[in-house]
Amino acid sequence: MITVAADELAERAYAEPSSVAPRGAREVGTEFFDRLTRLEEGTREYQYVRNCLIEMNLSLVQYAASRFKRRGQQEMEDLVQVGTIGLIKAIDRFDLSREVEFSTFAIPCITGEIRRFFRDTSWAVHVPRRLQEARLELSKATEELSTRLGRSPSTVELAELMQLEPSEVAQVRVASNGYNAASLDAALTGADDESHSALADFLGFEDHSYELIDIFHSLAPLIAELDERERRIIHLRFVEEWTQQQIGEQLGCSQMHVSRLLSRVVGKLRAGLLAAA
Repeated sequence: MITVAADELAERAYAEPSSVAPRGAREVGTEFFDRLTRLEEGTREYQYVRNCLIEMNLSLVQYAASRFKRRGQQEMEDLVQVGTIGLIKAIDRFDLSREVEFSTFAIPCITGEIRRFFRDTSWAVHVPRRLQEARLELSKATEELSTRLGRSPSTVELAELMQLEPSEVAQVRVASNGYNAASLDAALTGADDESHSALADFLGFEDHSYELIDIFHSLAPLIAELDERERRIIHLRFVEEWTQQQIGEQLGCSQMHVSRLLSRVVGKLRAGLLAAA
């Protein structure tokens, strides 16, 4: 039976739900859920009572979200929005006949929604969900074995505890590298704390081989148009890397003549490349 004070609190909650404290929300929550079950879904009054329940229980979302505020880079506002989705789902699924307090039922729904949010959005690189979940198991197993053994556990020891193959543990470790990412423009400070370089300066290099491949494919049809003697000179000079004197001795002509022949052939190839460009 609802007392006069509880009845007044319920009416105040109905008129201004955001003004009701968490304790008051617990006291009148049963009455609001009872009202909800007696109203036809989709009606304006049904939606209003449902919204009242949402506003009265937002403190549960704040409480659940605060437990995750130090995890990742998400703003508290984002966590509250995601947690509110979990609260709405809890309100829609709650059954008074279970004789369980709504807060007891709602908190796991809210935290579950926030955990799913982290699982789906926090990874810098997308990896299969099974590996995302295994990463958490790996972290717990590593902490447990480190405490028990007094040292970092081996892959075999982790695999035995997690009931996985060592190759699967190695796969989870590799996948864990995709959880966080650093910008290639991130500044790195040197030992003297004065020199600054970007991370990209230490990763990779400019490979000119790709440019050479393009040039080769462009030159191939031009070289095919040369006569046999010209192709031989090009081959000996730029593939076998013979000197002009060696080429002259091979062809039975002077070094000066070889130089003129090379200049003429190279000029012909250069002109062909420029025309193709």
